[in-house]
Formats: sequence, C-alpha cells, structure tokens
Amino acid sequence: MPEDRYGLPLSSTSDRAVAAYREGVDHLLRATPGADRAFGAALAADAGFALAATGLARAHQILGRIPDAKAAIAQARALVGGVSRRERQHVEAIGILLDGNAPGALAAVRAQVAEFPRDALVLSLAVGAFGLIAFSGRLDHDALLLELLDDLAPHYAGDWWFPFAHGWAYNEARRHPEARRLMEQARERQPRSANVAHGLAHIAYETGDIEGGARYLEGWLPAYERASALHCHLSWHLALFELGRGRVDAALRVYEDSIAPGASQGPPLNTLSDSAAFLWRLGLYGEVGATERWNAIRDFAAQAFPRPGFTFADIHCALAYAGHGDQATLAQLVEAFRDAARAGRLPAGPGTVALAEGLGAFAAGDYEGAVRLIEPVAGEVIRLGGSHAQRDVFEETLIQAYLRTDRREKAAALLRRRLDRRPSARDREWLARAG
Repeated sequence: MPEDRYGLPLSSTSDRAVAAYREGVDHLLRATPGADRAFGAALAADAGFALAATGLARAHQILGRIPDAKAAIAQARALVGGVSRRERQHVEAIGILLDGNAPGALAAVRAQVAEFPRDALVLSLAVGAFGLIAFSGRLDHDALLLELLDDLAPHYAGDWWFPFAHGWAYNEARRHPEARRLMEQARERQPRSANVAHGLAHIAYETGDIEGGARYLEGWLPAYERASALHCHLSWHLALFELGRGRVDAALRVYEDSIAPGASQGPPLNTLSDSAAFLWRLGLYGEVGATERWNAIRDFAAQAFPRPGFTFADIHCALAYAGHGDQATLAQLVEAFRDAARAGRLPAGPGTVALAEGLGAFAAGDYEGAVRLIEPVAGEVIRLGGSHAQRDVFEETLIQAYLRTDRREKAAALLRRRLDRRPSARDREWLARAG
C-alpha cells in the first residue's frame, strides 16, 4: 500500500494521485502556493481519494474560500467508506473544524496524534498563531502547545516541518535560544518554507533584532507569490520592522503595496488583522493614519466579517471601527460580545467586551475611560489567540492611555516588564517619557 511522506498508508491505487497528494501536503506545511492545485490533481487521478479531498478542503479554508472548503469536505466525507480508521479519523478531524466546532476539532486532533503521532497534517491544525490551541481561549495555551510538541518530538527525527512547529512553540513560550536552534534547523532543511520565514520573523521581533529581521524578509519576500497564504502577514512583519527602524515612509510603502485591503491578496483574516493593527500602531506611535486608509479597513471588516463569531477577527473589527470613528458599528459589536458572553459562546471570555469598549474610548480621546476598561482585563488578552507580536498592540494601547492620563508610574512598571521580556528602542523611549 502506498504511504504519505510520514510513512502512513494511503487508500489510493494511483501512483500519480499519491505523488500529487504528497506534494499538496508539503505545500500546506510550507505555506507555499499550489496546495489546491496539487490536491485537485490527486482527485483527477483518483476520484475516490478521500484524503485528497480533505487536503483540498484545508487548502481552501486557509485561503478563506469557505464555501469551496465545505464542498470539498462534504466530498471527502462521502468517500470514507472502505478507507482505514486512521484516514477516517483524519477526514473527520478536519471536517469538525470546518463545521465550526473548534473545541471538538482540538479534541479530535489530540486523539488522532495520540494514536498516530506522525499524522502531521492533522497535527498542524493545532499549531501556530492561528492554530486550534492558540484559539482555545485558554490563558495557558502557549504552555499547552509546547507540552504537546515536546511529547511528539521523538516521532519527527529528521523532519523539516516539525522543527518549525516546535520552534514556534518555544518562541511563544519565550524560550528563544531553543526556538532559534529549531527554526534554523528547519531553515536548513527547507529554506523556502514560508512557515519558517514566519517563525524567524517572530524570533527577530521577540529578541529585538529589528535590523536582522528586516534584512531577512527584504531578501526572502520578493520570490514569494503575492497570493500565497502568508505574503500579507510577512509583509506586516516587514512593516513593523520598518517602524522599529524609524522608517515610517518605508513602512507605509509596504502597507500600501501588500497589506492594505485591495492590495493584499492574502486570506481575509490576515488582511483585516494586519491592516487594522498596523494603522492603529501608527496612531499610537504619533503617526496619524489618513482617514481614507481607515475607510477601506472599516469597509473591509464589515464585508469580510459581517457576523461576529470569531473573536480574533472580531477584536480586529473593533480596531477598524474604533480607528475609523464608527462608534455606532463598534457599539453593535460590543453588544454582540455581551450576548455571546452571556450564552457562553465567547472563548476568549467576557474581558473581550471591556477591551473592545476600551479601544473605542481610546480612539475617541477618552483615555481615562480606556484605562478604566482595559487595565482590569489586560492579563486576559492572551485568550484572544494569535501571537505575542499581534497582541502587543493592545498592551501598547494601555501604555499610551497611561501616558496620556499622566499615570507615569503605571506606564513605567508595564514598560519595565516588557523590556525584561524583549529589547525595544520604542519601549525605552516611552520609559524615558514616563520618567
């Protein structure tokens, strides 16, 4: 029986289909373009290949093509008769995710890798800033991911994807030497993996290596297709590095070219979160974003995420509405958060309500209100998911609210804690202002 790259049997009798399937999985694990085409080729060679249809569903989902993803997973579920139990469980884990049942999907992933630890595509659902563990709503999700991957590491000796995943977990756990060792190992084995480029960008950010991070992405990004899953997001990292260099005009050029709605060809979630967080940072750093820039982000947020339900996206919608000054739409979103919290449907917890209100207060110039709302829930922001780099924008909002209300001691205490975690010229500058 043919096998995937991890030695797991595949229920297909077509060598061509199996080769195309392996290629598709590799594209997914590298975040490089072509996964959808490869899985489509696998299905063309073997119309009964359930795992190829499942891979196609995952590829569509990553790119934000949700109707296509649902159609592909329905096809996969219809094809599982006669396949192995491992393959049925593989299909179902991804199917549960596409059903919108994130807790159920995480439980299915954990059960699958406990029995079949080398089912890397299923494991990948739990990994990274947008993985199921990060979006679990748990305060300890970084430790949970690291524990899972520490246990699985012996099963992935010599692999090129797993060191990225493991290194990511170490970096978010703020264990940067281990993270760098693993990520460099992954880069040696797969230098054009966008996931590895992403991991290295995060390590540079967390260790204060602004120049090194900028130079690396400047050299790496030009050969990466603009429509790829991580092009927008890696461009956001480059824009942040440019801000860290003090090159605001260069950061804005990156934003206009690759991040802004209409320029980004990335998944809707990245376009929203990266554009809103970038412009909000400009405001925090004293570089006021032009109204027309907020117009585009507000409109994109309303179109791409019209119904609340995905908290990480929703809190970035809150940034977009607050940044634009659309307090009416922000108030509707806050009320939706309240309803979800009362119904127990807000994984990140009721603190999301206060955070969103605090963003609105800050944008309206009510810095006293921003402190009152954000300060009590600042320790819960990690429950939103994403990465430390993405969530820093909320902590920086609180610091600026402290400074603008002359709460210098509180600003200084928070800045010192941040500087204990990572070097930052901006934090040192703000600390000097705090006295």
